[in-house]
Amino acid sequence: MALNMKQQLGLKGEARNVVRASRRPVVVRANAAAAATTTAAPTTAAPAPAKYGVFRLSYDVNNEDPSLTRTWKKTVKVAVTGASGNIANHLLFMLASGEVYGKDQPVALQLLGSERSFGALEGVAMELEDSLYPLLREVTIGVDPAEQFRDADWCLMIGAKPRGPGMERADLLQQNGEIFMNQGRALNEAASRNCKVLVVGNPCNTNALIAMENAPNIPRRNFHALTRLDENRAKCQLALKAGKFYTSVSRMAIWGNHSTTQVPDFLNAKIGGLPAMNVIRDQKWFKEEFTPKVAQRGGALIKKWGKSSAASTAVSIADGIRSLVVPTPAGDCFSTAVCSDGNPYGVRDGLIFSFPCRSKGDGDYEICQDFIIDDWLREKIGATEDELQKEKECVSHLIGQYGGSCSIRGAPDTTVPGEN
Repeated sequence: MALNMKQQLGLKGEARNVVRASRRPVVVRANAAAAATTTAAPTTAAPAPAKYGVFRLSYDVNNEDPSLTRTWKKTVKVAVTGASGNIANHLLFMLASGEVYGKDQPVALQLLGSERSFGALEGVAMELEDSLYPLLREVTIGVDPAEQFRDADWCLMIGAKPRGPGMERADLLQQNGEIFMNQGRALNEAASRNCKVLVVGNPCNTNALIAMENAPNIPRRNFHALTRLDENRAKCQLALKAGKFYTSVSRMAIWGNHSTTQVPDFLNAKIGGLPAMNVIRDQKWFKEEFTPKVAQRGGALIKKWGKSSAASTAVSIADGIRSLVVPTPAGDCFSTAVCSDGNPYGVRDGLIFSFPCRSKGDGDYEICQDFIIDDWLREKIGATEDELQKEKECVSHLIGQYGGSCSIRGAPDTTVPGEN
């Protein structure tokens, strides 16, 4: 579609209604026609968030090389919370470039920040403008979850409150739980009915549970918590120990919680197509060194350069999404924490629990049913399951299940080192 004169001038009438962060840290959603009148007819449909900058202009697909665009799909809408943070600063450009959803998949980014971070959010949008990604069709920025989640096909929930000095895990659950309760309700109100949700903000398993329980209009199986970074770290450690490149490692699953109780599954892992325990003949290393190395990798990173693992977390989010939109190779799996309802391994229902999964590349998944569970693995899976159940009881009032008690208060801290 060619641009008319009003569009070429940047929609000045509409632009006056987008209040810049230097004046007031909110986005006002209004169109130019409504602004020109003192009264407006009532409407039941909520207006869409204002598009940012150059993204207010109509996109003319005829300006692109037809050999690139003939296979382009319908634009996918991706909402991202914590969009001005360090993780998002790496991830958003992967999303816009086609690296995640595919080189034939246009995307619209719906970025959620806070009033305090709105100036930084504008800066992110400016960088996306200047990057000139052909597949990036729209960028909207705002501070209202219901607006930014409007019709979203995917919601990547990165934002969460950081842990304060001396704060217990129970307190962190409470503070972030309220955020994810409200964002879950916003998803329920505004997102696509088949929206896929990936929670990154910690404690991510229980935050995902809270969001899921507050969004009954979205299928429970569509909610994920990120354990792909744990899987990637486990693959790296196996490769280092075996003296093989990490692409040789397959069927590396993470069970349970994203905490120090997580269970990297070396029993079912393979290296070069062979059982990992046949390649690395050192059971003591597997049981006493491998798991702590995976769980403590983030802390080791901070000790080396004083920063958290924002880049590798962003890569693992991209990997986790690709695992759902690209078919899983035969005989392999990927790790993601999903709703445990009806799982084949006897984990109690109603938790967000990491399992080995497979996908046909349609955005859906199935839990693998062919993993061997020995006594040692069963005991470890039971321990991480118990922890998740205790976390659930701590937030029972946020998921409509009153009467639970918080038994993790005063208990040893199981937060993954290097994360808040």
